[in-house]
Amino acid sequence: MTKIEAIIKPFKLGDVQEALMALGVQGMTLTEVKGFGRQKGHVELYRGAEYHVDFLPKLLLTVVVADDLAPAVVEAIREAGRTGKIGDGKIFISQLKDAIRIRTGERGIQAL
Repeated sequence: MTKIEAIIKPFKLGDVQEALMALGVQGMTLTEVKGFGRQKGHVELYRGAEYHVDFLPKLLLTVVVADDLAPAVVEAIREAGRTGKIGDGKIFISQLKDAIRIRTGERGIQAL
């Protein structure tokens, strides 16, 4: 099994979700996060005072799929989440040793 975590821009969620559903991905977890990298941040004006916003809102999407589906899922996220501008995000890929469905006790691929 492969765990894929992708940090994407919030407005790209719909496109990424549609792309994954088209591949047959049955479940995903979404977390609202904040971060910064090369995009750095921006300056905002509030009540006449400027302040620097370092951490920008992002989404962390996590999916676990069978190893043979992983390359297609990574490519779908990359294509659907891409704007071509700085701050598009990152994809992290790792191998999972096991998964267990709490309700039934199923393990491995059957637990997904």
